[in-house]
Amino acid sequence: MKIQYNNSPSGLPVTLTGFESINRYWDEKHDIYAAKILPGEFYVSVSGELITTVLGSCISACIRDRKTGIGGMNHFMLPTDIRRNPNSWNDTPVNMQTRYGNIAMERLINVILASGGKRSNLEIKLFGGGKVLQIDTDIGGKNISFVKQYLMTEGLKVAAEDVGGIYPRKVLYFPKSGRVRVKKLINEHNDTVKQREKKYIKSLDTSPIEGRIDLF
Repeated sequence: MKIQYNNSPSGLPVTLTGFESINRYWDEKHDIYAAKILPGEFYVSVSGELITTVLGSCISACIRDRKTGIGGMNHFMLPTDIRRNPNSWNDTPVNMQTRYGNIAMERLINVILASGGKRSNLEIKLFGGGKVLQIDTDIGGKNISFVKQYLMTEGLKVAAEDVGGIYPRKVLYFPKSGRVRVKKLINEHNDTVKQREKKYIKSLDTSPIEGRIDLF
């Protein structure tokens, strides 16, 4: 995989080519540039940006090289895509395939390594997988089982995690330092995440493949 850098408009930090579609902005509260990812997306920062997302049943793996500070986060809903060609790689790293955990994990790790990270320096933290949808299938539990088995197979250890439970989470990841802030979204009236995930699950059937603060 060839890594290229893109000089971003509007004063935003340099980013890797292929991540132009990711929403990036200045976060006044944390005094830092930030990238917000949605379900099916991932982002790797080479400029010390904050990466954030909101999780329900989905999982986010926060992975970085401890020495260089290059790192990123993914956000996937389903464990695997058994239909994919394992040798395929589209020009844009963020596409419909990264909605699946096996592809989202593979691409996140590969981009970090291609950007100068080393496998022996990887630090991994896991978040999400909550049982937030009132359906028979425990999607969150399946995602947790998948990602832990994936990392075990790859010989990679988990440094910290906050997974399972019944509440959505807002996650803020600072790859340069490795710090993560997690806020449980406990208010019952806030069902935005649930409705978004229901809509997202429905779209997966038709889309073609292309509270408190915890510190970790």
